[in-house]
Amino acid sequence: AEQLMESGGGSVQAGGSLSLSCAASGFTSAPEYVAWFRQAPGKQREGVASFYTGNGNTNYADSVKGRFTIYRDGAKDTVYLQMHDLKSEDTAMYYCAAKVGGTYLSLRKHEYKYWGQGTQVTVSS
Repeated sequence: AEQLMESGGGSVQAGGSLSLSCAASGFTSAPEYVAWFRQAPGKQREGVASFYTGNGNTNYADSVKGRFTIYRDGAKDTVYLQMHDLKSEDTAMYYCAAKVGGTYLSLRKHEYKYWGQGTQVTVSS
C-alpha cells in the first residue's frame, strides 16, 4: 500500500531552521505531485509548498515564500521541506501529501489522496 512517512519535526527558537522529510513507499511510480501542508490548533489545514516530479517546478504559499524550500531526492524517493527564519506562526503539525493529476502544483488539500501521519513543528519566540 502507498505510504508517506514524515520526519524531522521538533522545537526551535524563532529565527531558527528545521528540515522535514517525506519518504514515499509502496507507489508503483513516483507520485506526480508531493506537497506539504500544515495545521495549527483551531485552524484549517493549509498548503505550504508543492513539488511537481515531472519538471521540478514548485509552488509556495505567500506566507513562506523566501523562507521555505521544497525539493526532492529521486534516489531516495524523498521530498524535503527546508525551513529557515522560522516564526511562531509557523508552529503547526506538518503533513506530507501526494497526488496524481489534477490542478498543476495545487495547494488545495481536497485534491490530495495520500497523506502522512504528520510531524510537529514548534517555534518559540
